[in-house]
Amino acid sequence: MEGIILKGYSGFYYVLADGEIWECALRGRHKMTGDDFLPGDRVRIRPARTGRATIEEVLPRTSRLLRPPVANVSRIVLVAALSHPLPDPALMDRILVLAEHTGIRPLMVLSKADLQEPGRLESMASDYRNTGYRMIRVSARTGEGIGELEAELDGQVSVFAGQSGVGKSSIMNWLLEDQELKTGTLGEKSRRGRHTTRHIELFPWRGGFLADTPGFSRLYLPTMEQNLLQHCFPEFEPHLGQCRFASCLHHREPDCRVKEAVEAGDISRRRYENYLYLLREVKGDKRYD
Repeated sequence: MEGIILKGYSGFYYVLADGEIWECALRGRHKMTGDDFLPGDRVRIRPARTGRATIEEVLPRTSRLLRPPVANVSRIVLVAALSHPLPDPALMDRILVLAEHTGIRPLMVLSKADLQEPGRLESMASDYRNTGYRMIRVSARTGEGIGELEAELDGQVSVFAGQSGVGKSSIMNWLLEDQELKTGTLGEKSRRGRHTTRHIELFPWRGGFLADTPGFSRLYLPTMEQNLLQHCFPEFEPHLGQCRFASCLHHREPDCRVKEAVEAGDISRRRYENYLYLLREVKGDKRYD
């Protein structure tokens, strides 16, 4: 039978196939070759006895994320709070670059809309206004925006990502209704979220799947050629190919259309400065500043 891995735990994989969840072990050849199996992988399994099976084959992947480790994702849902904790723009842009580089459509969800702090929405909208990214204001307390979010995620394999405490698990609790995920509270002193999700698990939902991910404060970029990073910033695209130099990386080069767009306000200066920081990381050159 064909199925999809929902999670892996203690050497076993739990596969949804033919409307049933099977506890699956690996065949010997997979153990010997060190093949990796991820939540989201589509596999062929051979039933052994009631509720038990072995994984015979992994089908080709359409995408793969290393962190969180999950396969065949079609949507990355980047969650940021309109209240505490304060957004981490550097982490947000890293997640968006990861989505662009792997060809996964990102969706920006602005959580805690009922607790919105003055100026927070306007600031975020200004930074991302020319990216083409869809933004949805959501409150897991009042249900605001949940219907819009549901329409975006129908039939997708969606991964929720973002820093701890922004409300990812609370939003998923609302969506899943009958499947409670563990939620945490914000530390009063640090105003930062405590980690509540410890592993990756897919939850069947409306013809697709939802996955919560552990909160994290650091995300490393995938290995890429330095000239590819510019294509991970959609607001750069209208200006690419118009610089004096075809190899322009939009840093110190003269007659750069991207830098002109920054000065004109068509590209967020904060996003551009983060691009330069990430470019230095991609180049692996600590002197690049």
